[in-house]
Amino acid sequence: MNRTFFFDSAFLPDGWRNNVRLRVRDGVIEQVNLDASATVGDEREALVVPGLPNVHSHAFQRAAAGLSERLGATGADDFWSWREAMYRFLARLEPDDLEAIAAYAYADMLEAGFTSVGEFHYIHCTPRGDLYSNPAELALRHLAAAEATGIGITLLPVFYESANFGGVAPTTAQRRFITDLETFANIVERLRSFVSQKSIRSAVGIAPHSLRAVRFDHLTALLREHTTGPVHIHAAEQMKEVDECVAFCGLRPIDWLLRNTEFNPRWCVVHATHLNGEEVQGLAKSGAVAGLCPITEANLGDGVFPAIAYNQAGGRSGIGTDSHVYMDAAGELRQLEYSQRLTSLTRNALASQKVPSTGRALYAAALIGGAQALGQQIGVIAPGYRADFLILDHTHSDLVMRVNDAVLDTWLFTVGRQLVVESQQIVPAEADSAHGWLPCQGGMRAMPIVAV
Repeated sequence: MNRTFFFDSAFLPDGWRNNVRLRVRDGVIEQVNLDASATVGDEREALVVPGLPNVHSHAFQRAAAGLSERLGATGADDFWSWREAMYRFLARLEPDDLEAIAAYAYADMLEAGFTSVGEFHYIHCTPRGDLYSNPAELALRHLAAAEATGIGITLLPVFYESANFGGVAPTTAQRRFITDLETFANIVERLRSFVSQKSIRSAVGIAPHSLRAVRFDHLTALLREHTTGPVHIHAAEQMKEVDECVAFCGLRPIDWLLRNTEFNPRWCVVHATHLNGEEVQGLAKSGAVAGLCPITEANLGDGVFPAIAYNQAGGRSGIGTDSHVYMDAAGELRQLEYSQRLTSLTRNALASQKVPSTGRALYAAALIGGAQALGQQIGVIAPGYRADFLILDHTHSDLVMRVNDAVLDTWLFTVGRQLVVESQQIVPAEADSAHGWLPCQGGMRAMPIVAV
């Protein structure tokens, strides 16, 4: 199906341009004309930016958001006590629950400004720890939720086998995550076969959960077996994890990965919160993406990623919502910038002389890093890229007399999610269901354009 769009102002790879006309075929941008004129039949919008990729999601945790904001009996809560509460919540969920929660989370993402998601999916088994008759059952439920809402998805099935470094036996609470290498390969193959028959809006990678949850020799085997697609891994989120890694093998998690894997642009290292100077340089030079989830990292008390030094070293990063405690694309980027201001005692910490607008610097970096991490042609309004973009409300009172980069600065630091009014998904005709227009609040629409 062909569609044409005319934008009064759009954020393109080389910056803001006026009077932009797009032709879209089967969900992909086919042609971009600059300094154009609108024609009869064009779908007209005033203010447009590319849709933001969400590099890290645990969709089921959207339904648990807000349930752990209460001091525990010990009087000292941290990431690890939160994790136990999360395990208890997860133990009750059946496949229909997981699909419904995922659809809710993905619709929420679209309303918040994200048009694609990397789903770090580690639930493979029944609440009793048994495999389903189709071992990819729960992963397929997430693909169904993405198709129903219209969000683009890179599904990242997780390999998880142990409770701590060296293959410590998993706990009862972790039994829903556990597979062996053969079963995991079966899951990945089933997902890739399914996705190959579907639309351009889906892809599959792999996610060895973390160095504490995967034996080192099995990580090597995974990488030898799965040679294409994104590779995502949790690393260095908590100092306890870093200290235990050093005690086990003598190296910090990021240092071990840099020394023992072919770290390259396929990789997305999620959190990477606790890096020393050598790891900052090594991660930046590897071409891998740091998958940052600033709101979740603040909520869990993880710490602050050294973004100023990492940016100065040329590192790439993307933004994720992880536990979905608060869903807001602008809010994640704002939290990232504010964390750097608090630690450096400066303002506009992640801007530069080359890109003095902090909003533009943050948004452009998240587009580039997010697209790389998800392994999809997204994040750019240009020929050959998927037609995912956001419509900003140019009539909002906070945008009066503001154009170009000032729009991004105001959206990210002043208005945020309240600009969102509605989300349009045009799903393929052969899809089982279509959710059409989703009611939102504010003045921005997330518009993934899908073939019909």
